[in-house]
Amino acid sequence: MRIAIADDDPEILEQVVAALGGSGHDFDKFRTGTDLMIALKRNTYDVVLADWNMPGETGLDVLRWTMDTLDHPPAFILITSRTEKSDIVRGLEMGATDYIVKPESSEVILARIEAAARRGKRDAKDRFEDFGDYRIDRLKQAIQFNEEQIKLTAKEFAVALLFFENLNRPLSRSYIFGQVWGGSLDVETRTLDMHISRVRSKLGLRPQNGYVIQTVFGFGYRMDRFQGVEEDG
Repeated sequence: MRIAIADDDPEILEQVVAALGGSGHDFDKFRTGTDLMIALKRNTYDVVLADWNMPGETGLDVLRWTMDTLDHPPAFILITSRTEKSDIVRGLEMGATDYIVKPESSEVILARIEAAARRGKRDAKDRFEDFGDYRIDRLKQAIQFNEEQIKLTAKEFAVALLFFENLNRPLSRSYIFGQVWGGSLDVETRTLDMHISRVRSKLGLRPQNGYVIQTVFGFGYRMDRFQGVEEDG
């Protein structure tokens, strides 16, 4: 999971970083809402934590921009010292997933982040899932097309599964690296491009088969499902 944290208070920022330190999650930290918005244009995050009262673009401003601009907004948690119920309602009505009132323990912050990431996703994935004529077997790490087994390496399966599970969602290169190669950003760009090329070829990802991996210029890739193709899973 990849997380963005934005707070102009260095103590709060470091507390959240410390809470995430041993969790195994990747994170980027920012001191302003403007920097966070720039990052959201360039990268993919599962959860965003933003301080409501940052100078310039506030956390609420970033939340509003995220909901209005991004096709697939990440889960969004507002961090603030505000305790008025009207403020809480306002943030949630604008699209916030959760709300953390400062001060809060590191354990609770981590639990809130992980809970936010799970919302809207199935906690337990089924072994089999169908996407049109494609059938994914998560246990065997295998994919069939029209009931014919496709030979994939472990990394190719991981790449394909990531795209099927994030249909129509743009995924940045660094996000794909983190999910498939465990955050090894030293993996060369051509390694990622090679794996995606092989997945496209082996799975026959083209319009007539219902799914295509598109290049998102200057950002990464996106798998699109063509209209008329139904998912059974």
